[in-house]
Amino acid sequence: MLVACFAVSHCSFFSSFTLGGQLADFASMLRLIATSLCLRCQRVTALPLNYRPCVTLSSAENQQTVEALYDLSVDIQKVRKLKGWVLYQSPAYTKEVAGLLKDMGASGSIIARILAVHPEAVLCDPDQMQAQRELWVSVCPNQKELVGIIEKFPASFFTSSSHHDNQRDNIAFFQSLNLNKRIITKLMASAPQSFSRPVEQNEVMVRTLQQAYQELGGEEANMKIWLQKLLSQNPFVLLKPPEVLRQNLLFLRDRGFSTAELLRLLSKLRGFVTELNPDSMRRTLAYSHDTMGCSEAELRDIIINCPALLYYHEAILAERFQGLLSAGISMSQIIETPTVLELTTQIVNYRLQRLRAHGYDVRTGSLEVLNGTKKDFEMSYGKLQLRRERPLFNPVAPLKGDD
Repeated sequence: MLVACFAVSHCSFFSSFTLGGQLADFASMLRLIATSLCLRCQRVTALPLNYRPCVTLSSAENQQTVEALYDLSVDIQKVRKLKGWVLYQSPAYTKEVAGLLKDMGASGSIIARILAVHPEAVLCDPDQMQAQRELWVSVCPNQKELVGIIEKFPASFFTSSSHHDNQRDNIAFFQSLNLNKRIITKLMASAPQSFSRPVEQNEVMVRTLQQAYQELGGEEANMKIWLQKLLSQNPFVLLKPPEVLRQNLLFLRDRGFSTAELLRLLSKLRGFVTELNPDSMRRTLAYSHDTMGCSEAELRDIIINCPALLYYHEAILAERFQGLLSAGISMSQIIETPTVLELTTQIVNYRLQRLRAHGYDVRTGSLEVLNGTKKDFEMSYGKLQLRRERPLFNPVAPLKGDD
């Protein structure tokens, strides 16, 4: 913009030049000014919105931080590219962070990786870090596991000190539910937002889940295990409004699902029931009903066996139905084994190709062999291959003997 202003203010001066060497000299001068301004703009790094107010910004990189990171074999270029603003902050506690991690058993390479992906850690006050360590140790089985968690989720450990009281209160709440320590640790690591907010919000959501479980006929003796599974499979369920859960269960009840079926669905959906909404489920159910040509009762059975149908968009289902039908699979086979719709078209085609290579025809056989994770498929495929290669033993055939 400054270059443009310069050019406008000197337009009369510019018009006085001839098309000769003077014009070329002036154009070169403009390019030089533009280049200088661009280089200057590149050196001014924007700060993220949540940078700590106690840290001051310098016009140059903090050389002590840079040198300390170099000494720790941290990828400085990666830091500059992704989070270069950290290098301009002061004070920084690079050596203190490294010392804390080393004291917990972290190797030099692990420390370098942590600081490369989350260099903001060097801005945390040492007392704050020690408080975080004590908090995590109260629920983490050992420091070796804690180091592994920090390596995977550094932002969950190096968090603002303003959240410390909420974290402590939430840990106490989940411990009062007699949840496994590993479950609490997993929640803190993968969904730190649920621990940084007031404990009352988590209490409301957990109470809503417990009430839904009991109202649907769940046994009190199994509720703790059920809640642990649900929270470990989808930690973000705590961040959803309780009303969403109630609305979705009410919608499904209106579609004819019994309380026992709703409990099975709630357990199978693993907390992802809060990711749904009545409008999307209504569209998906209508599309599935029309495409498969089944009755409402049959559709409910299909949903019970494959709850994932509830949260797939119609476009995704259309592609998967088309892919299966194009491969020669009948609609009756899909209705019999609806979980095959959980697989992408690419995965289905790859598995079909491998099965055909060994003489297995899914058009006449079961689709169960297609189902499951990669490990599940490899096991099923291995059994088919073994069965094909193993010679059949005929008990009435004469044995060959020496003459």
